[in-house]
Amino acid sequence: MPSRLTDLVHRRRGRLVGGEEFAGRVRSELSVELPDEDLGEDLADCIDLYEMGSKPRCEEVEYLDLVQQAMDRIARGR
Repeated sequence: MPSRLTDLVHRRRGRLVGGEEFAGRVRSELSVELPDEDLGEDLADCIDLYEMGSKPRCEEVEYLDLVQQAMDRIARGR
């Protein structure tokens, strides 16, 4: 009979694999919303390396907001 700890480890491993797939799906959706942007694997880099003022203000706000929302979705796992 498996222990509760073993069950937890198996569930977490499954969540990690699913989490990677989910993160890929979120990044794919974001690239559709921002087709002209060069988005990498790490969305935090998109924000960290972004140069403020390199886009018109309304586009800049939308871009940063969409990237942050995608990062938040990945962190929440849904």
